[in-house]
Parts: sequence; C-alpha cells; structure tokens
Amino acid sequence: MVQSQVSIDGESFLLAQDQDLDGLRRRFEEASASTGRFVDFVVVGNRSVAALITATSRVTISVSTVQFDSRGTGDTDFPFGGHCDLI
Repeated sequence: MVQSQVSIDGESFLLAQDQDLDGLRRRFEEASASTGRFVDFVVVGNRSVAALITATSRVTISVSTVQFDSRGTGDTDFPFGGHCDLI
C-alpha cells in the first residue's frame, strides 16, 4: 500500500488512506499565503488533526510503499489506538 506522511515544523503524521494529497497540499498552500489557518486532516488510527499553518510553517509531504495497515481507513467514527483494556 502507499503510505503518505506529513511533517509540520518537525512533527510527523502518517495520513489515513483516504486523504486527498492534492487537496491537502492546496489547503496548506492557501493557509500559508494567509495570516494563518487551521488545516484539518485524518491520520492513521482514524484520528482527526487540526494544524495551524502560517507563512513561517515548514510542511513536507512524503509518500512511500509499505505493507498494508488496517488502522488508517480514515473513518473517524471508529478510531483505533490509545489505551487498551486486556481481559
């Protein structure tokens, strides 16, 4: 599968599979051209992230091929991760 990663000011986020990279790139560009805006996206584990992007933010998008990971479907109604209870 193809895995996309966004790094914002040195903090990295693995994106969920359904994220539109071209659309996300446009939103980052538009936010950086303004006085600053929050850009929302979904990461692996189906968690929502809102990043404040300004003209001084450094954003890198990378794409690589990795083994399938079922945690990153993009469905925020069913997040995966965090603390688990073992029975």
